[in-house]
Amino acid sequence: MANPSIQRAYRAPCPGCGAPVDFLSAQSSHAVCGYCQSTVVRNGETLSRIGKMAELFDDHSLLQLQVSGQWKSQNFTLVGRLQYKYAEGTWTEWHAVLADGSSAYLSEDNGAYVFSTPLLVQREIPAAEHFRIGATTAINGKSFSVASNQQVSLLSAQGELPHLPALGTPFAMVELRSAAGEVLSLDYGVQPPATSLGSAVLLDDLKLVGLRADSTKDEKAREFSCPSCGAPVTVALASSKSITCGSCHSLIDLTSGIGAELRHASQDEPVQPLIALGSTGKLQGVDWQVVGFQHRMGSAPGDDEQFGWEEYLLFNAKRGFIFLVDSTEGWSVVKPTTGAPEMAGSGQSATYLGSRYQLKETYNAETTYVLGEFYWQVQRGQKTSNRDFSSGKSLLSLEQSAQEVTWSVGSKIDSALVASAFKLEGKKDLLKRSDASPLSSGLNVSLSTVLWIFLILLVLALVFSRRSSCDPNVENCSSSGSYRSSGGSFGGFSTGGGHK
Repeated sequence: MANPSIQRAYRAPCPGCGAPVDFLSAQSSHAVCGYCQSTVVRNGETLSRIGKMAELFDDHSLLQLQVSGQWKSQNFTLVGRLQYKYAEGTWTEWHAVLADGSSAYLSEDNGAYVFSTPLLVQREIPAAEHFRIGATTAINGKSFSVASNQQVSLLSAQGELPHLPALGTPFAMVELRSAAGEVLSLDYGVQPPATSLGSAVLLDDLKLVGLRADSTKDEKAREFSCPSCGAPVTVALASSKSITCGSCHSLIDLTSGIGAELRHASQDEPVQPLIALGSTGKLQGVDWQVVGFQHRMGSAPGDDEQFGWEEYLLFNAKRGFIFLVDSTEGWSVVKPTTGAPEMAGSGQSATYLGSRYQLKETYNAETTYVLGEFYWQVQRGQKTSNRDFSSGKSLLSLEQSAQEVTWSVGSKIDSALVASAFKLEGKKDLLKRSDASPLSSGLNVSLSTVLWIFLILLVLALVFSRRSSCDPNVENCSSSGSYRSSGGSFGGFSTGGGHK
């Protein structure tokens, strides 16, 4: 695919080293010299050097400068990159130039992507502190929910850019989401705040040309000794912010880098996942690898009874992350939504992308055990307030913490599909949940009645026997039969890879 037919391009020598610096977009005011890393600002036909940019960190992205593609029948080229950091991780924004020379953004966060364009707002944007997590607001007459409001800072940049925040200086970034699946970002790194509106995309749909041939990393560079027991620990994913030691099961915080003094926490009473870490399987036509596992506990407000469930974190290089959830009522596959569903004022229902979901349960959740790698800073004892909704086999889940609101959407799947996907036919009975097929309706009435009575008595016996033997800290002990469709604690900006 040919690069977009840029209407006007400008080239001038770098004031730091004399190498050519190109501006393909008339809207670009800053650039980073690809030779000497000088940060230059454009004023008319003159370039001025204002400093030197920090080195890029290798996020092993499939994208790179000069990758070209199509979005809504328009050609575009990636000409710049911004790498940001927030409290729980990092993400990347790519500056794209469309065929008419206008700017767009392709945001990349843990394998999820959002394509957005600048939005002209009809009124002055309030200060960041006015946007309260979970509240609703209207921008240009459209309703949005406040999904995130955090302090971020620029780590590094590359290529040409429409604006460039001060390196390492914190500023606010607010993310709003709509029930139509849109992401509206408010960037307070400039004044007035830069606004952009976009929606989720798949790399395959963008018809990209020029992707990096090698997006893997050097495994040895990501190996270190466990700070608790000294055993070797290898990080398999570049985006990981937490990992567990395979020897002592300590939970290790990677947010400061593996060269720093690593914070860690011991974990007692290990939980053994039914699907081993590193396993690969095909679900919904996509190949996934199991990279993380967490056991979580829940309880209804004011109720001392607890129930447990498990979540497997699955990864695909082009699709990012999804969750395979194992609960007492069956298996489900869920992923973070790009938009924000609209919840009824009563809280008894929610609507997303035209579908209406009914409230099933409200409860408090806590992470009690983790294994593997996670793209957010997972911690034992992390707590959220949850609401689960359903519409047939379709599931919708809300998690809320002090920092963000996270919605996840998905659907139930049969345990036989899970067994087949991960080649666990020998564990079919262990994987079975309440999604097992009902008795055949062809049985005569008397035999069917006898069988049902027998099954009910058997279930009651098991329930009463498990009350004394089941440990809710290490297995599912719920007798309520409620599903858990939670997508996990996704971290500050991980819910859909929105333009930050």
